[in-house]
Amino acid sequence: MSPAKSRAAGPKPVPPLTSPSRPRKPTSSERTLDNGLRVVVVRKRGVPLVEVRLRVPFLSAKPKHSARATVLSDTVLSGTDRYDRAGLAAAVQALGGDLSAGVDADRLLLSGNAIATNLAPLLAILADVLTTARYPADEVTRGRARLVERLTIARSRAGVVAAESLARRMYGEHPYARELPQVADVSTVTRNQVVGLHAELVRPAGAVLVIVGDVSPARALDVVAASLASWDGTGRAERVPALPLFENGPVVLVDRPGSVQSSLRLGGVALRRDADAYPALQLANLVFGGYFSSRWNENIREDKGYTYGPHSRIEHNVLGSVLVLDADVATEVTAPALLETAYELGKISALPVTDGEVDSVRQYAIGTLALSTATQAGLATTLTSLLGSGLGLDWMIEHPRRLAKVTTAEVSAAAAEFFAPSRLVTVVVGDAASVATPLQALTRVVPDGRPS
Repeated sequence: MSPAKSRAAGPKPVPPLTSPSRPRKPTSSERTLDNGLRVVVVRKRGVPLVEVRLRVPFLSAKPKHSARATVLSDTVLSGTDRYDRAGLAAAVQALGGDLSAGVDADRLLLSGNAIATNLAPLLAILADVLTTARYPADEVTRGRARLVERLTIARSRAGVVAAESLARRMYGEHPYARELPQVADVSTVTRNQVVGLHAELVRPAGAVLVIVGDVSPARALDVVAASLASWDGTGRAERVPALPLFENGPVVLVDRPGSVQSSLRLGGVALRRDADAYPALQLANLVFGGYFSSRWNENIREDKGYTYGPHSRIEHNVLGSVLVLDADVATEVTAPALLETAYELGKISALPVTDGEVDSVRQYAIGTLALSTATQAGLATTLTSLLGSGLGLDWMIEHPRRLAKVTTAEVSAAAAEFFAPSRLVTVVVGDAASVATPLQALTRVVPDGRPS
């Protein structure tokens, strides 16, 4: 057929979606050591590597915890009794691997990898870090300076300001509202405070170690037991208050004079991953704004051209899950973009979604879960996150089946409950002189009135 005739015949029909195959549970073993450390090892062949993730609970209600925790994360690999910073990095590199640290409001995460045959020496280095991290005073000083610079740069971005403002609106004085530390708090962090925080919270009780790779699970458990048996801790976990309840209210406007863009952030309560209705909410989120073909994206990006990429997502924290919507739009279309967002929220919460939409997002959800766990690193990271929420391999294996069983009516019900505009709070960061009046024509607006 000639190209002209082919065009005249129209596009070829898209093949029907196939039913997803049920994933097989990989070979795994689990053990809780005498010191309280929970260890999960999963065999995943493919490349001769091993991925290691150590998740240590790190949630604290102390006002300056975030500053000290971030400095700790930035300097925990700066030296041990056996190595200085350069020596530690060289020792890990000699194993064909890497070791890094990161922290958030919920946990300290030590992530590493190496050639599979080097698991034992990698764990020996990890044990050194856990039991003899030195936090040299000069490293803490440099770490503070680097962190202050990063925070200054971060808070020059409207998206960061919006995220912080939304967290304050949702969480008030709760530690979840203070995940990003304040510069003034960072500047006063001392080496003794970091060392004390390590002794208090870097302990095996409640921690989870995940190992994924081309290893024998049973043998790997024995290696872990031998390597980390000396890790202990005498600190006590701090009692942290429950998440506060919040109610819908006026739009909070954070002034950013002269900004050519506005950042829109909306937030609300969501379901935890172990809730019966979570699969339906997950699909409802995808229909609304969770992937490129979502309703919200089709409206304010594809049709109106207001933004490059709006996105909605469900964030899972230890104390609860939240629904977050974000979009960055040109200043002159701030009010129209918020109006269209309210329209889409009202539509999905009041009218049923379609079978076609549910079938599409179902395949997307199942496919992205499979992709996220296809590599050793992806499986290790996903499993670590699940274990931190009290879930694990069984949840990951069974979740595609739960998604496959969700009905269109269940997705519509979840959308009606969680995407109702009355359940969400809204923050706008932008040039108040330009956007306040148009926004006030739509809804009640109040200034933020709190420091960024």
